[in-house]
Amino acid sequence: MTRFDGQVVVVTGGGRGIGEAYARRFAGLGATVVVNDLDAGAADEVARAVGGLAVPGDASTEAGVEVLLSAAGSLAGPVDVFCANAGVARGGLEDVDEKAWETSWQVNVLAHVRAARALVPSWVARGRGTFVSTVSAAGLLSIPGAAPYAVTKHAAYAFAEWLSMTYGDKGIGVHAVCPQGVRTRMLEDSGDAGKALMEASAVEPAAVADALLVAIEECRFLVLPHPEVGPMYAGRADDPDRWLEGMRRLASSLPASTMGERS
Repeated sequence: MTRFDGQVVVVTGGGRGIGEAYARRFAGLGATVVVNDLDAGAADEVARAVGGLAVPGDASTEAGVEVLLSAAGSLAGPVDVFCANAGVARGGLEDVDEKAWETSWQVNVLAHVRAARALVPSWVARGRGTFVSTVSAAGLLSIPGAAPYAVTKHAAYAFAEWLSMTYGDKGIGVHAVCPQGVRTRMLEDSGDAGKALMEASAVEPAAVADALLVAIEECRFLVLPHPEVGPMYAGRADDPDRWLEGMRRLASSLPASTMGERS
């Protein structure tokens, strides 16, 4: 028996990468996993592999969240753990097109807000529930050359913090997962800059899932699959000017084409 036996776990973006790793770990601990992904085939494949249920669709919209949670409830029962894992990585500077900003806000931030809005009342009434927010080390430390990603991941982290401070005494556990590079399709698609920044220290998705489960057992909010991020975050708070100087040096070391440098 584990604490997850008989629990219902929903994972968005569960068709591959970190989401798939979450699904496999929770299922291995006795949970019924509901796998959500825009890619219906990927969601179905993972769900079949873990003995779970596939509910494909867009979990970033109000209608999509409603469909997902309604289907999860009908097929498996009340949701105990919600992993807001789906995300997008849009690069570019402040002048990147509005669509990139809008997509980033909807998927990286408002999807979390909408899920919490639907789940928190019932969790408070039950006295328990767990919300997992897959953020990124970029939500703590930022990242050069990707304004929409950096800004919205900061917002996702802030929302997870707010959830914890507001509902942590009401039985709701909140965990913000903040890895650096992870060997997923997102890293493969991140281009030269992303690979230069993250590839050398990238970990497997399973390592992220393992770090999350340890944090849940320890009732710890911040999940750092890359432990070195902690001292970096502390240094950022201790001396912001020194940290910004270092980030400027880092940005200047990257290929100009990846930074959108203007002539």
